[in-house]
Amino acid sequence: RCLENGPALGMIVVGDTGPLNYLLLIGQVDVLPSLFSRVVIPRAVAAELSSARAPEVVRRWVENPPSWLDIQPDPADDGTLSTLDSGERSAIALALLIQATQILMDDLDGRIEAERRNLKVTGTLGILVEGHRRGLLDFDSALARLSGTSFYLSPRLVDMVRRLL
Repeated sequence: RCLENGPALGMIVVGDTGPLNYLLLIGQVDVLPSLFSRVVIPRAVAAELSSARAPEVVRRWVENPPSWLDIQPDPADDGTLSTLDSGERSAIALALLIQATQILMDDLDGRIEAERRNLKVTGTLGILVEGHRRGLLDFDSALARLSGTSFYLSPRLVDMVRRLL
């Protein structure tokens, strides 16, 4: 059950690289501890966030993570996920291992594999929607900032989300 002004009790989310990257780039990553009681990432995701290819703001954030971020060792590799990158593989395996409530992932192939394993998946856009619904952020301004990044926003999907809001 969700608390009016706080995270849902017992709601654990495991994050993948993409959503954390984009939430950081648009200045909205701090909505996560308001939406979830625990935010966890595997070391593989932390490594991707700290790679030389990552934006400087993202690298600085993961090098000095907030107290609400729980970085866990990578679980044993699941050979059935070999088509995914290491962050996605580790995030899915960790979500299953700790029985996470949700997994935060944007990559379509990763989402399909997570759903195939009965994980509830949300992505960057889903976090913005829920943050807006809870009064934690303004959806339109967050969406405008997101459109200024390399995040692909399907006009059809944006229209659908706007109708839901």
